[in-house]
Amino acid sequence: MNTEKPESKASEVSPDEALPVETTEGQITALTEDRDRLAAEKAELHDRLLRARAEFDNFRRRAERERSEYLQFAAADLVKDLLPILDDFERALKVETADRNYAKGIELIYQRFADTLKRLGAEPIESVGRKFDPNIHEAVQREQTEEAEDQTVLEEYQRGYNFRGKLLRPAWVKVAVRP
Repeated sequence: MNTEKPESKASEVSPDEALPVETTEGQITALTEDRDRLAAEKAELHDRLLRARAEFDNFRRRAERERSEYLQFAAADLVKDLLPILDDFERALKVETADRNYAKGIELIYQRFADTLKRLGAEPIESVGRKFDPNIHEAVQREQTEEAEDQTVLEEYQRGYNFRGKLLRPAWVKVAVRP
């Protein structure tokens, strides 16, 4: 076996050929300027890289947040469109009928429908007897009375709903006012 190391080509060059013996001050200045220019360019490119990376991370986070919000509230329009049907069932339950089985059937359908909407995220707003809140109530009638406290909801004409913590539909209410 041959245990000798091959000689590198650098060792074949004579010391006189490898580097010029004399360097002028102009060459040193030029090399220093090149070094400084390259260092500044490197710093600028590094800064641009960091900014581009931060911008991409912000974009990714924003896109994920928007996607999450879209998925979370995608059913809101559907639920809003179904609320009038739920209102119709509530009105049907208030009507007296001689056929008890028919009334029981309507009540079961209403209950199932309301439970389904609740699972999707719709929550009814309780209004009667509470203080009027313009953020969740829409006053459609005012009644002067001394029997109830001022600005108290006396009656609810249409129930309001929240959807996953956000107002989906305000409640239509009658509000008490002092004479």
